[in-house]
Amino acid sequence: MSRYNYSLPFDFQSSSNRLVFLAPMEGVTNVYFRSLCKSFGADMVYTEFISADALIRHVDKIQGKLKIINSEHPIAVQIYGQDKDTMVEAARICEEMQPDFLDLNFGCPVKKIVRRNAGAGMLRVPKKMIEITQQVVHSVNIPITVKTRLGWDENSKIIVDLAERLQDTGIALLTIHGRTGSQMYSGKADWNLIGAVKNNPRMYIPICGNGDIVSPQQCEQAFNRYGVDAVMIGRASIGAPWIFQEVKYYLKYNDLAPKKSFEYYLSVLKQQILQSVSQLGERQGILNSRRHIVASPLFKKMSNFKLTKIAMLQAITVSSLFEIMDNISNWAKSEFGTNC
Repeated sequence: MSRYNYSLPFDFQSSSNRLVFLAPMEGVTNVYFRSLCKSFGADMVYTEFISADALIRHVDKIQGKLKIINSEHPIAVQIYGQDKDTMVEAARICEEMQPDFLDLNFGCPVKKIVRRNAGAGMLRVPKKMIEITQQVVHSVNIPITVKTRLGWDENSKIIVDLAERLQDTGIALLTIHGRTGSQMYSGKADWNLIGAVKNNPRMYIPICGNGDIVSPQQCEQAFNRYGVDAVMIGRASIGAPWIFQEVKYYLKYNDLAPKKSFEYYLSVLKQQILQSVSQLGERQGILNSRRHIVASPLFKKMSNFKLTKIAMLQAITVSSLFEIMDNISNWAKSEFGTNC
């Protein structure tokens, strides 16, 4: 195991302890969404990614991303940047918030991040990635984790070697998204290379796999076929925080969880809206949450949802948005009956 003196909140050595994490997502994984996913069984949650440069300048908006509440633990704060000294200073600021982990983002493929050689751009300069990681590990007293990708492009899938080098810096866990940086979110995630890292006999730290996990069955396959210690779910949780409950049920019973009523799932989405409003005020809370709500798989069966979606995206008060959602509920009852 790691030569560094820290304790982890999970027993990664237990083969029965199959852990499911909520992925860090900008504009999504704020404190109220993380808390909701936690209530449905997410084993660990991550903050939105935080700019190290903005953090050390004490930008108010960035400071707000550091807010953690007790019910969220275990939680990881995630930072990104391209300068070693800045990342170290930002790591020390994050440490004061007492997260369970500090995660270094070397995987974000957004162009404005990559242009600065931050996020996935670091995959073009792996030596610098290693130097930053090593410096951060030695500068704080909490476990450091890394989230990255297979490599920068199809011709530089360096993850198997890179994983060993990252492990040597003293990190506690490595999360691998099964795409290259230049791929962004196109194509399919390559879990074979994630499995190659996990099954490398020289690797001893836990490996978390990420990419294209949208169902309980896919999650179980990731554990059984590739041997990962944890699976990270991202986009499939947007508008469906209950996916963690469904995944946990399947992993335990090898069967799909009993479906609940349409009204129940709608009430969860309403809860998310109300939590957003309580944190940000009505207007900003609605603006922040409504785009996630309309993406919910709950509405996939709804014919002509386009007009309803537009109306939801134009709502600026809780009452107007809830009225639209109640009309959807009435539609569902007429279409599927009271047990919808």
